[in-house]
Amino acid sequence: MTDNNAPVSDFWGPLRKTTQSRIGLGRTGDSLPTSRVLEFKAAHAAARDAVHVPLDSQTLAQRVEAVGIGAPAMVTSAVSSRSEYLRRPDLGRRPADLRSIECSDKEVGFILADGLSPRALMDHGEQLLSALVAVLGERYSLASPVIATNARVALGDHIASAMGVQTAIVLIGERPGLSVADSVGIYLTHLPRVGCTDADRNCISNIHPPEGLGYEQAARVVASLVSGARKLGRSGVHLKDTSRTDELSAGEVLTLE
Repeated sequence: MTDNNAPVSDFWGPLRKTTQSRIGLGRTGDSLPTSRVLEFKAAHAAARDAVHVPLDSQTLAQRVEAVGIGAPAMVTSAVSSRSEYLRRPDLGRRPADLRSIECSDKEVGFILADGLSPRALMDHGEQLLSALVAVLGERYSLASPVIATNARVALGDHIASAMGVQTAIVLIGERPGLSVADSVGIYLTHLPRVGCTDADRNCISNIHPPEGLGYEQAARVVASLVSGARKLGRSGVHLKDTSRTDELSAGEVLTLE
């Protein structure tokens, strides 16, 4: 005999714990349960806020300076407001003024850009930059960083050219979604110049520990790409990440020893 009042086991429960995706939401009649609707609305509000809340550039500048590679220069794109930034991506790729940037002969330059999620840069920018500096600082000379507001990825080409660096590393807030509103992406361009396309860059995305890629892991991938770009003489579609292969090879060597 079946007990109709017995609780129904949640088949999706264990699976839901393994992903941020919205799976097994259930239903109430022809609609979603109220709790799921409220969760969706909260996630949507967080994503909108992540796009529209401006970057606290002064606080970020203090944190970035504490990393120890110099006081950051401040740059903005050619847009006049956040709403124009969203309507005119082309203006977000062009600088308003680059006179605050000092030209150097350093090998690597970091640009921290707010992108489509200033919140992501506030949440992760300092820690991610610290991890990158720890990995790259012993091998390459590092220029003082630059903070860019209302910025698109290609603004980094203008900035890096003004910096005079050989390799540009752009840390930028990624487009927020309903699962993640504070994810950072890294775009690496070797021998940056105005007019580079996405085919000239390498991207490491979804950096937002603990759910996403961790700072140290992302830094190891970047270090592998910088090394490969310098050997190859270019970045982009011709350059592949070998960090995992290198780690496996190192592990095999240790085992043999």
